[in-house]
Amino acid sequence: MTTAPSPPRPAPSSVSPAPPGPQDPPPPYAVEARGLRKTYGDVEAVRGVDLSVRPGEIYGFLGPNGAGKSTTIGMLCTLVEPTGGTATVAGRDVVRERDATRCQIGLVFQESTLDTQLSVERNLRFHARMYGMPRSAVTPRVDHVLDLVGLTERRRSKVKELSGGMRRRVEIARGLLHAPRVLFLDEPTVGLDPQTRRHLWDCIRELRRTEGVTVFMTTHYLDEAEVCDRIAIMDRGVVVALGTPAELKARTGADVVRFTTPDPVTAVTALRTRFGLSGHAEGPGGRGTVLVRVPDGAAFLPRLACGLGVPVRSMEVSRPTLDDVFLSWTSRPGGAAADEDGPGLTERAEWARRRGAR
Repeated sequence: MTTAPSPPRPAPSSVSPAPPGPQDPPPPYAVEARGLRKTYGDVEAVRGVDLSVRPGEIYGFLGPNGAGKSTTIGMLCTLVEPTGGTATVAGRDVVRERDATRCQIGLVFQESTLDTQLSVERNLRFHARMYGMPRSAVTPRVDHVLDLVGLTERRRSKVKELSGGMRRRVEIARGLLHAPRVLFLDEPTVGLDPQTRRHLWDCIRELRRTEGVTVFMTTHYLDEAEVCDRIAIMDRGVVVALGTPAELKARTGADVVRFTTPDPVTAVTALRTRFGLSGHAEGPGGRGTVLVRVPDGAAFLPRLACGLGVPVRSMEVSRPTLDDVFLSWTSRPGGAAADEDGPGLTERAEWARRRGAR
C-alpha cells in the first residue's frame, strides 16, 4: 500500500472521541472480519477471511506476494469495498461507517507519504488540520507524539534532512496524532538497517504500552514477526494458519535438517526415492543447500551421510523458525512469484483505479 487515503472531514468534536463510558463499552475486538471477500472480475483475491484482533494486541499479517494481504488491509482501512462479508475496526463498520472508521485508524504505508520539503512539525500539523482536530488540542498532541518517537529535538528539521529510520518514526507519529485505536503498519521497516529496525520496534512496543494502541502489521522480515502476540498467515486469499509465534513453530513439529552438497538436484531426488522424504534446494537456482524436515534430526544425520549416495559437505539440525513455518504453510509449485502476474497485479491495479476515482 503506497497511496494515502483521502482523509475524512468530520466535525471537530467527532475526531477525538471521549473514552468509552458506561453506556459505550469498548468493542470486544479491535479488528473483526467475518467471511470477508473481494473479487475483481474472475479473480477471487480474498476468499472468506475471518479475523479477530484483540485490543492492545500486536497482530502480524504475513503471506507471500499475491496472497491477498493488501486487498484485505485495503478493505479494513476503507480503501477497498468488500464484495462480501463484514468487517469492523474499533467497533465501526468499514462499509456503513467509513468516515467514522477512518477517525479510529492510523496508517503507515510501505513507501513514505511525507512532504519532504516541510518540517517534521508542519507535516504533523497538516495531518491534524486534514483530520479536523480541535486547534487547542494540536500542539499538546504534537508534543506528545514527538516525545513518544524520540524526535522532539528534530521537530523543526525538514523531512528531507532525516535518515530513513527517522522518517519512519515521523510517519508513526503522524499515524498516532489523532489518537487512533488501531495502527496499521505496512512493511514498517523495509529498507532499514538492522540497528534502525531494532530501534523502531522498541519504539512500537513502547507506543503499545503507553498509548494502548492495537498494532496490525505486515512484514517480510520474519525475525521481527517474533514480537507479535499472534500471527495470521495468508495464502491464496485465505488465512491458512493462526497462533502465537511459539504455537506456530510447535505446530510445524519436525526438525529442520540443512545440508550442503555439490549436486542438490540429485540429492532432492535421492531423499524422495531412498528415504521417502520431500526436500527442496535453497539459494539461487537451487544451488548448494538442501532443506528437509524430519521428526528426529539428530538420529537422521548418520543415515543421511551414509545412505544419500551424493557427497555431503556439511549438515546442521535446527528447531523450526518462523521462516520454516511460513514455508510450510505457503509453499507452492513455482514459488510465490508465480502469482505476481495474477492476483498481485490485479489487486494493485484495482486499488489504484479506486483511489483515483475518489
